[in-house]
Amino acid sequence: MNSRGQYDVAIIGAGLSGLAAGVRLAHFGKRVCLFERHNVVGGLNSFYAIDGRKYDVGLHAVTNWVAPGAKGTPLGTLLRQLRIGREELDLCPQRRSRIAFGPRGEAALRFTNDFAFLEAEVAAVFPRQADGFRRLARLVRETVYSPASAPASAREVVRRHLDDPLLEDMIFCPVLMYASAWEHDVDFRLFALMFRAILLEGLCRPFEGIRLILRLLLEKYRAAGGERRMKCGVRRIVAREGRARALVLDSGEEIAAAEVLSCIGGPETAELVEPAPAASPAPGVITFVETLSVFNRPPAELGWGEDTIVFFNDSERLDYARPEAPVDPRSGVICLPNNFDFGEGRALPEGVLRATCLANYDRWAGLPEGAYQAQKRAWFPRVQGSACRFLPPVAESELAAATIATDMFTPRTVNRFTGRRNGAIYGSPDKSLDGSTSLSNLHLCGADQGLVGIVGAMLSGITVANDRILRKA
Repeated sequence: MNSRGQYDVAIIGAGLSGLAAGVRLAHFGKRVCLFERHNVVGGLNSFYAIDGRKYDVGLHAVTNWVAPGAKGTPLGTLLRQLRIGREELDLCPQRRSRIAFGPRGEAALRFTNDFAFLEAEVAAVFPRQADGFRRLARLVRETVYSPASAPASAREVVRRHLDDPLLEDMIFCPVLMYASAWEHDVDFRLFALMFRAILLEGLCRPFEGIRLILRLLLEKYRAAGGERRMKCGVRRIVAREGRARALVLDSGEEIAAAEVLSCIGGPETAELVEPAPAASPAPGVITFVETLSVFNRPPAELGWGEDTIVFFNDSERLDYARPEAPVDPRSGVICLPNNFDFGEGRALPEGVLRATCLANYDRWAGLPEGAYQAQKRAWFPRVQGSACRFLPPVAESELAAATIATDMFTPRTVNRFTGRRNGAIYGSPDKSLDGSTSLSNLHLCGADQGLVGIVGAMLSGITVANDRILRKA
């Protein structure tokens, strides 16, 4: 084997966690190579183009927004560890978001990047729950996300503080929709992490969206000396004596590395190992469809200028689970990217509405192409129509006249471009919080290490690189 095939660290997949791990390791002189099967980086958080128009995938909002100068925050840790200046990310805060329940959102809690605003909303809408909500917020602040602590049902913990089922579901809705691989519930450690990230700290977005984050990570990675091989997937991980001894690429080429990081998922990584491990994580089932409408004017001119993100549910209880039908349009997330505060004189060139709903991978996976396209055409208006119930009404004729492009992606799309079993956005319900696997030098980063979202994914890569490789060196 020639010297080009020898690395200190090989990283399988160029998602955000893999890129961040690569930057961190390259900064410390490790010879690192990223192996990515596709021709673009980002994995679950990337972009694509149709007719010259670029669409973000994954990114609705970056969590963990804090004002410049705040100390001891996840965002500050990320910037410091990756040697990124805050101004390089160009983070623009949300204006105002909403959790809306009922047939047309009659029960609503608004929130901003000032947690006191949400506290006042809860006190006004659920006055009997105000003290319990404040106690829950204190507990969230005190909870440390640690592999050493035992998993616990967040529903059970929250019910010790809140006894109103509607408020319970409203508080769970953002956390589940943006984080949970479990059906109906979530590990309290992750609940606390995401409650803090979304509600205590807040939401923001780079003006350019996900492309800026990916470009910045690639620039940092290249500048630090990292290597990258695109359209070059890993087909097998050869194991001997409890270690990963070689990676076999799709081309048949063999690569050796002292340490291997994988950000493609726990079950997906285990499937590569030969001989197969005695046990592997169960694949997840939580996945989504997303519809996108592009307008010739900003949403504010349609009367949709107040909301940045809307988490919605029209049923008596939030049913966060794999639906029997291809899509469950009863609940979901609306994102209006134009409604972040981009500053004076800056505005996105076109209006965008993104509507995301839970879906069933099996209902999409095996369809012949014609039937698949027909299903997309049938479900697109149902998803968009369901979401629009939770926004100020706009005449169908006016909305049609303003619409200049549409698209929709499904769990099948997610599986095709990321390799995730079942199109599972948040990976397996079985997490490895310390990143360990059945092999001593094979480590997980990303969703199946337990951290999700834009900031979470990057922090996962940093944490695993630090704890399992740099501190071991």
